[in-house]
Amino acid sequence: MDHYDSQQTNDYMQPEEDWDRDMLLDPAWEKQQRKTFTAWCNSHLRKAGTQIENIEEDFRDGLKLMLLLEVISGERLAKPERGKMRVHKISNVNKALDFIASKGVKLVSIGAEEIVDGNAKMTLGMIWTIILRFAIQDISVEETSAKEGLLLWCQRKTAPYKNVNIQNFHISWKDGLGFCALIHRHRPELIDYGKLRKDDPLTNLNTAFDVAEKYLDIPKMLDAEDIVGTARPDEKAIMTYVSSFYHAFSGAQKAETAANRICKVLAVNQENEQLMEDYEKLASDLLEWIRRTIPWLENRAPENTMQAMQQKLEDFRDYRRLHKPPKVQEKCQLEINFNTLQTKLRLSNRPAFMPSEGRMVSDINNAWGCLEQAEKGYEEWLLNEIRRLERLDHLAEKFRQKASIHEAWTDGKEAMLQQKDYETATLSEIKALLKKHEAFESDLAAHQDRVEQIAAIAQELNELDYYDSPSVNARCQKICDQWDNLGALTQKRREALERTEKLLETIDQLYLEYAKRAAPFNNWMEGAMEDLQDTFIVHTIEEIQGLTTAHEQFKATLPDADKERLAILGIHNEVSKIVQTYHVNMAGTNPYTTITPQEINGKWDHVRQLVPRRDQALTEEHARQQHNERLRKQFGAQANVIGPWIQTKMEVLRKHFICWIDEIGRISIEMHGTLEDQLSHLRQYEKSIINYKPKIDQLEGDHQLIQEALIFDNKHTNYTMEHIRVGWEQLLTTIARTINEVENQILTRDAKGISQEQMNEFRASFNHFDRDHSGTLGPEEFKACLISLGYDIANDPQKKTGMMDTDDFRACLISMGYNMGEAEFARIMSIVDPNRLGVVTFQAFIDFMSRETADTDTADQVMASFKILAGDKNYITVDELRRELPPDQAEYCIARMAPYTGPDAVPGALDYMSFSTALYGESDL
Repeated sequence: MDHYDSQQTNDYMQPEEDWDRDMLLDPAWEKQQRKTFTAWCNSHLRKAGTQIENIEEDFRDGLKLMLLLEVISGERLAKPERGKMRVHKISNVNKALDFIASKGVKLVSIGAEEIVDGNAKMTLGMIWTIILRFAIQDISVEETSAKEGLLLWCQRKTAPYKNVNIQNFHISWKDGLGFCALIHRHRPELIDYGKLRKDDPLTNLNTAFDVAEKYLDIPKMLDAEDIVGTARPDEKAIMTYVSSFYHAFSGAQKAETAANRICKVLAVNQENEQLMEDYEKLASDLLEWIRRTIPWLENRAPENTMQAMQQKLEDFRDYRRLHKPPKVQEKCQLEINFNTLQTKLRLSNRPAFMPSEGRMVSDINNAWGCLEQAEKGYEEWLLNEIRRLERLDHLAEKFRQKASIHEAWTDGKEAMLQQKDYETATLSEIKALLKKHEAFESDLAAHQDRVEQIAAIAQELNELDYYDSPSVNARCQKICDQWDNLGALTQKRREALERTEKLLETIDQLYLEYAKRAAPFNNWMEGAMEDLQDTFIVHTIEEIQGLTTAHEQFKATLPDADKERLAILGIHNEVSKIVQTYHVNMAGTNPYTTITPQEINGKWDHVRQLVPRRDQALTEEHARQQHNERLRKQFGAQANVIGPWIQTKMEVLRKHFICWIDEIGRISIEMHGTLEDQLSHLRQYEKSIINYKPKIDQLEGDHQLIQEALIFDNKHTNYTMEHIRVGWEQLLTTIARTINEVENQILTRDAKGISQEQMNEFRASFNHFDRDHSGTLGPEEFKACLISLGYDIANDPQKKTGMMDTDDFRACLISMGYNMGEAEFARIMSIVDPNRLGVVTFQAFIDFMSRETADTDTADQVMASFKILAGDKNYITVDELRRELPPDQAEYCIARMAPYTGPDAVPGALDYMSFSTALYGESDL
């Protein structure tokens, strides 16, 4: 019995059954193989623009057989013979069989003559050998043979589906559910699997064949009726058709893997771009707020009223308590976001983020410094202005009181001095007029001090820039002019009286004495009333005690003043007695003075009424000052606790958590334990600090009470509210920055796959060679560096700065096993020190060591992924991007990819190579 089969060293080509040369195939199997093998051959021949109709006839001349092998192998065969003779046909078939043999397939019992003669059995056997070699051989699942691998693949893909049990390549496929399950597993939108029924195999098979041909480009190789009508479908036909599904879906899986890689890279890029946009907006908003606030703080234009200045103080208090604290948090959050973004960019091999001009972190810090400078002294200026306005109001009221009293006194004096009454008066009347004039001059002299006081007050109001100075100056000038005129008129009248005195000799001594004593006493009472009604401003208990003592001294003089009043009234009574006794013809009034006993008594009564009022005012002010002293002590007690508490927390933070508080790059480098332990300790420490916030708020409330009481100094504490606020804000900002630095180190470690031991080793090496705070190596430090490569360094003290200079970094790398030539070291320095500052930070050191020990996405990997999606083309089309990628990431690529300009470009072609390099900063995006 003759057989034909293919023999190879691999098991996947071992025949499962023999082909009988003399016996015919089972008619049903032969029909299935003819249809399946013909469809399989045509699925490849149509790529060359041809096809076959009869499998044993169309391959007889060997031409289409050679063409089929060229298409499926991608190689060129020997030039075929174009003759039509039998020898030419045999030559062509032999060339095809030789090519098959060259691929490691040993053909047994299959000769060129049998193919040329149209032997259907041998032709089908040859085609099956080709299918095994080029369609099934490469299928391998878990190191199984091709057939077993294909069967295992089918079993795994159909495992989740009910009523599907794939055990072979014949009867397991008769109900059609196996084919439908394969399609639904990979393309669930093509088949509604839930509506399929196991008892309707024809519908299931036709559905699978139609869908595969229409949507998967798999030709219809089988007939549903043949499979259903055959007890045991042909295994080779089923295997051939199923292998087409394997190849169709394995290609889709590669595309899906490539698409997933691109999606991952693009998602990272989109997230980073969003973070950049958020940073730009937050920075812009913060800078705009600073720009608007600085002119407000720099405005030192004083207001004219106390109410307006107190409103300014209230606005400033709202700014410090309500408006500025959120901006302090925004500034801190901006720095944290910037550091996190830069860390993410480094981890994803992206270039560092450079904010827009004027929006760097340093620019924001400079603007913030200008804000702090403008804010400095603004509150002190407000309080000084309030004191100044308070003083001005007091002086203005005092000026008005004194001016009113003086104007009341001078009212009518000019007219009196201009009278010509002495011309018709008797001698006694003249003498009376003269004495009266002398009394007036005494009174005028007594008022000289008041005029000088009025002028001095007006001058002080001008010096203090009183807003109503013009009206004050006009009134003062009017008083001074009037005073000068009174002096001139007084002198003129005296001269006239003295001329007349030679003619008149009678003088009434009693009236004169009354006038002389009544005038000073009246002036004293007016001064006393003025003093008793004078307003006062004090800020301490000592000041109010001084006023009280002075008032008590004044009250002690009242008995003597009362004796003087009685004496003056006695003189008046004596005059009345003489008039009554001698019936003197008097005009009824004292010619020497206008001060009557009734006026003296009235003013005396008024003085007696003002004394208890003054007592009450002083008592009330004394109580207010005692209340203010209690507020000072209350604030001082709390400030003396909170201030040292903040200082202690800062010292603990400096001592146990950070090395150099002013160098952000060194934060947390000196902490012990794992990064997670450090982060946990820092967050617990932050929570303990935040829990102290109610005491700060309580102190703010006490401070507000002090300001509302207009208390300007406090001898019970050296701490001001501003000191407490600055210390609190610095404490919160420092702990937040420290936590962010540790989080970034954790992010770096986890993203790069660095173990805790590696991180500790990197940190120890870095710290060992970071010896000098100046940023350069001195002779002794360099010697210590050399000794570290093999000598004892245990007694060498080290200083940690968080950065290494060039020589430090080279020694560190060599100590860890790197062989550094000059060119290689220059390349590494360009990576860790791109700005050529001559120093290497700890973060840059960790990034370099991470890059040396971790695997990350590269531009070449992304480029290879795009090439898979593009079907090995050097460009990719818009349709391919939209088919393989999610919509948002497909549009992201389309918007940023440049047109492809290569020699094989087609309309709409996009350059994915330049786009891939741009993602990693190797070119412009």
